[in-house]
Amino acid sequence: MADNPLAIVTGAASGIGAATAAELMDRGWAVAGLDLSPATACSTWAQVDMTDGRAVAAAVESAQTEFGAVQAAVSVAGYYEMFPICDISVERWERMLNVHLGGLYNLTRAVLPTMLEQRTGSLVAITSELAVGGGGDDSHYAAAKGALIGFIRSLAPEVAETGVRVNAVAPGPTDTPLLEAESPWRAQEYLNTLPGRGLVTPDQVALCVAYLLDEGGFCTGEILNVNAGAVI
Repeated sequence: MADNPLAIVTGAASGIGAATAAELMDRGWAVAGLDLSPATACSTWAQVDMTDGRAVAAAVESAQTEFGAVQAAVSVAGYYEMFPICDISVERWERMLNVHLGGLYNLTRAVLPTMLEQRTGSLVAITSELAVGGGGDDSHYAAAKGALIGFIRSLAPEVAETGVRVNAVAPGPTDTPLLEAESPWRAQEYLNTLPGRGLVTPDQVALCVAYLLDEGGFCTGEILNVNAGAVI
């Protein structure tokens, strides 16, 4: 069993998840990455589909056997696509909700019993600026990410008296592989409208997560917005 506190990070193979795993490792956390692809910036990695609750629970249990009781969990796993509402099939709609909202639900169900028992712990979800401001052709993505905010703000008061904290980070368009080269969010015309004049970086989001875990012990039910000023 490792001496370092255990953090579970989903979607840890790339983008925001990989940056978060690396930042937490640098800060002395033992990080168990859950992803469909290998997560190399972690203490350990399990290949997990976040829509499979049993697989998520088994991976969390395995990580706790190796590293001790989970102290933090960060829900990053997700994907992004743009479609007009009439082109969003039932299958696309359900998959978007199952991956984002279902993934957070499955992670919470897997880690919360331990956190409640030890009366400490921190859960952080990555939502999106689009959950707050919306965006054309983004209805299913914005709906799924908006649901995360409702989940976080409801769970936070439910468990506050136990010492478990629940927060979220809402990035704007972020420079990750999920954002294709031809994405309108990468267009200079759009970037020029932002006070920050550029995309958010995964490292910036990771610093927000690390703050909530390490320094922000007084925060629960909060949404940190890191979006280059897109939503103020």
